[in-house]
Amino acid sequence: MIFSVERAALLDVVNKMQRIVGAKTSMPVLEGILISAEQGKITLISYNLEMGMKKELYAKCDEEGDIVINARLLGDILRKMNGLQVEISADDKLNCHIKSGEATFNIMGMAASDFPEMPSVDEGNKFSIDGKQLSEMVKGTIFSTAQTEAAKPILTGIYVSVENGNIQLVAVDGFRLAIRKEKVNIGGVFSFIVSGKAFGEVVKLIDENTEEVGINAGSRLISFEINGYKFISRLLEGEFVNYDKVIPAGHTQRVVVNTRELIDTIERVSLLITEFFSTPVRCYFNEHSVVFTTATAMGRATETFNTELEGESFEIGINSRHLLEALKATETEKVEILFNGVKSGIVINPENGEDFKYMTMPMRIK
Repeated sequence: MIFSVERAALLDVVNKMQRIVGAKTSMPVLEGILISAEQGKITLISYNLEMGMKKELYAKCDEEGDIVINARLLGDILRKMNGLQVEISADDKLNCHIKSGEATFNIMGMAASDFPEMPSVDEGNKFSIDGKQLSEMVKGTIFSTAQTEAAKPILTGIYVSVENGNIQLVAVDGFRLAIRKEKVNIGGVFSFIVSGKAFGEVVKLIDENTEEVGINAGSRLISFEINGYKFISRLLEGEFVNYDKVIPAGHTQRVVVNTRELIDTIERVSLLITEFFSTPVRCYFNEHSVVFTTATAMGRATETFNTELEGESFEIGINSRHLLEALKATETEKVEILFNGVKSGIVINPENGEDFKYMTMPMRIK
């Protein structure tokens, strides 16, 4: 195998693929990227048995062939080289020669025959969605996915449903909930669950030049076509939690706040809270303001935030990180915050419309 290709273009692909290669796996070949060279192009594939990525690049191919090269090592080598072009060759004994500018490296590759075949997605629900729209919806929900599979593995995913020309993404981790809903030109009624980790990689492939993202949701796998990349992932199997039943049906108190001003206030009073403390922010709501207070071993912080309260005065504890992540995901000037007692979920809605809904459970205060 002998080919030459633009170094920067190859490095960009390797950097993206490096994120999903197997790490410290019992199969060293999964820590590599499969490179196949044929007339006029090279094809790169990374696959960790859960997610896979494929990309073709224009290249000058002098001899066809394929080899697997350790992704981290290849990325490090390409990053430190300074030539515009890079030439890579490999022989039958898997000796790999990499040359760019005045620098050359001779490393051992791995056999392409040992690399597992990336599966194909069966014909499923195919549709396209605006790249920016998908990115914003994922970023507006992914923080509410569970970060561990200790409780329910299904909660590590985002539930996607399409119905009546709307697409909705839902994430729940047991302490909070995030819902994003948008109008789309997609027909049919269907749903599926994508792992938060896979959706995170999808978002990283979307940039300002992305127009449409092509999606094919099969029975067990899903594929995304983004800027020439094909990304596949296993779908999470099982029934998603009945999230509707945890959302309070009504409310006893309501405030409408300026989103940016409330974020700034919560960030200030949370400065004394470290990751080593699960300390709530104590919130006392009265007719014309809310007083936020935090008290930790480091000290005490208090700030008054002016807002009009609908309903009776009350006191409640909140997780500042959960509240901040929800507020920052709203992307609206004002939001309404609904309360239904000190034990029910705190709901955040847009002041007008129903593009999103966030909920976080209150924390116990002494």
